[in-house]
Amino acid sequence: WTAAYWSAQTALSGAQALVAGMPLVYALCRPPGHHAYPDLYGGYCYLNNAAIAAQLLAANGRRPAILDIDYHHGNGTQAVFYDRADVFFCSLHADPEDEYPYYCGFATEIGRGEGEGHTLNLPLPLETGETAYLHALDRALEAIENFAPDVLLVSLGFDTLSGDPHGGLRLEAGSFRPIGRLLAGFRQPVLLVQEGGYLLSGLGPALVAFLEGLTN
Repeated sequence: WTAAYWSAQTALSGAQALVAGMPLVYALCRPPGHHAYPDLYGGYCYLNNAAIAAQLLAANGRRPAILDIDYHHGNGTQAVFYDRADVFFCSLHADPEDEYPYYCGFATEIGRGEGEGHTLNLPLPLETGETAYLHALDRALEAIENFAPDVLLVSLGFDTLSGDPHGGLRLEAGSFRPIGRLLAGFRQPVLLVQEGGYLLSGLGPALVAFLEGLTN
């Protein structure tokens, strides 16, 4: 619980830094959070770091969008905002027909009530590589731009790396450089919230490539 609590506080500190005017913040959170619901934990997640940070930003009058690029669907984050129109949630993830959480993350899930149209799921087949992934990310960013957010939260998972023991996609560390470049086109403040990634030898190179693409 101590680790989960301070992981969430790390994300909150990142959100507060954006409110204070920082253009880019990286919240190195562990344990991750995107599978946690308000009343349910799962997938190593106990408190939903990204959702908590987005709620703070919304409470401060900001209009957040959340882009989840972890290998697994951010089912907890989706659930938090599924009925709301003030936060847009988009997730690229392995098809739930093949991968955890299995029951959530289908393309037909688009929000409910006031939140209808404010959720976008882009499930990907196993073995998806860089070219197809970047094409899906283009679609995601187009939808986010249409929402016109004034801040972007990225649930940043590296378990999309080829060889990740909990993954099934085929991105290489260098694939995160063009991913970062695409996100660099978003001209509003960005909060990166660390999610999964379990191929320990690949985490550093993937993060460096991502930050190079995002900041250069």
